[in-house]
Amino acid sequence: MCVNLDTHIRMAVKFYLEKRLSKQGEAPIRCSIMIQGKRLLTTTGYSIAPDFWNSEAQKVLLSAEGKSVVNFKGIKAKVINAYLKRIDSFFSDLENELLNNDGDIGDIKKIFSTEFGKSGRHLDNDEEQKEFFDYFDEFTAEMGKQNDWTAATHEKFHALKNHIKDFSDEVTFESFDEKGLVDFVEFLRNKLDMKNSTIGKQLGFLKWFLKWANAKGYNQETAYRSFSPKLKATEKAVVFLDWDELMKVYKYEFPEVGTTLKLKDINGKEYEKRVNLEKSTLERVRDVFCFCCFTSLRYSDVANLKRANVFPDHIKITTIKTADALKIELNKYAAAILKKYEDKAFPYEKVLPVVSNQRMNEYLKEMAEIIGFNDPVTVTYYKGNQRIDEVYPKWQMIGTHTGRRTFICNALMLGIAPQIVMKWTGHSDYKAMKPYIDIADRAKADAMKLFDR
Repeated sequence: MCVNLDTHIRMAVKFYLEKRLSKQGEAPIRCSIMIQGKRLLTTTGYSIAPDFWNSEAQKVLLSAEGKSVVNFKGIKAKVINAYLKRIDSFFSDLENELLNNDGDIGDIKKIFSTEFGKSGRHLDNDEEQKEFFDYFDEFTAEMGKQNDWTAATHEKFHALKNHIKDFSDEVTFESFDEKGLVDFVEFLRNKLDMKNSTIGKQLGFLKWFLKWANAKGYNQETAYRSFSPKLKATEKAVVFLDWDELMKVYKYEFPEVGTTLKLKDINGKEYEKRVNLEKSTLERVRDVFCFCCFTSLRYSDVANLKRANVFPDHIKITTIKTADALKIELNKYAAAILKKYEDKAFPYEKVLPVVSNQRMNEYLKEMAEIIGFNDPVTVTYYKGNQRIDEVYPKWQMIGTHTGRRTFICNALMLGIAPQIVMKWTGHSDYKAMKPYIDIADRAKADAMKLFDR
């Protein structure tokens, strides 16, 4: 049962101040109403200086530091408190009535509007209408603009929004208490069949939003701060081409479309493969891919590379993903690829024949299968405590991202210092480079064993 404003325990109604202050140093008094699992967040229409707010009693103090409080166009504390008490009493009585009669609350927003919206004091209609996903949209709009999110980042948060909607049709900030967070993790694992690593990313995005909402004064639930479930995970396999494989791709003579090849799968069993792409298409895809392998460029950057970025012995770019300004010297392989296309005209003054990322990934797998990259690659991941190992032929694991990884791994194995490699790639610390450095160290150890044969 909900009690009056002078007690510390309440169920149906809670009042609190927003953390944002107006130019006059006042914060809006907000109201949270929760009945039968349904919640309404709205403003009371009053604002006060935080010094005059008693957060435990959830009411306005009559004075603070000897000063008499006058708020919101001369309205005094006792008038504001009386209005808050009226809201509290109305919804407390309504909750008790519904409990006694086994009734349904229906639309809290409509009830509040009927009882307090028109006759209440200075209600902010925009604030009154806001619910959980309205705040989520405000968050993505604000953070997207502030951090210059890419379309891919916006898509990630759009996916999270859909996951939360699937989790609960009537989600509120209070839904994400400790139990709610545990339930959300279970939902992602059992209903959406996510890997632990993916769940960890979704939780990270959700915590970012909840922290933002807490700072804004929208979210009073802080269980997210200490929530850190144990999610077993392994490092993602780094798939790259060693130097011999890269040279094989660089020099490969592709067969004509329609040719039937005899290949072997990961178990050594022979099968037939029909070439589905024109020779010229495969060559262009190979050249763009190899250019990434010889320069460290991401797909987005090679797709955006223009003639103005190319100089006789280097290229200068500002990367799409991180906005790093990079100067990358051209080795003979990268220079030869640029020269091959220097007399070709491509849209928007681009220097290479780049297709869409989706097609590029499809074509690269076709290319890698034709060349015969069928070594087994094991992918290990966890779902809950269950370890899952899946084995794929290497050609299935090759995509546009493989080019950048190939550059880094080969550069390190050639003995180029990590700090020099980082100048080309734009990495700012060793953390992101560590998986590649580990690969180079293992390669050196394997090479040393050749002396023992």
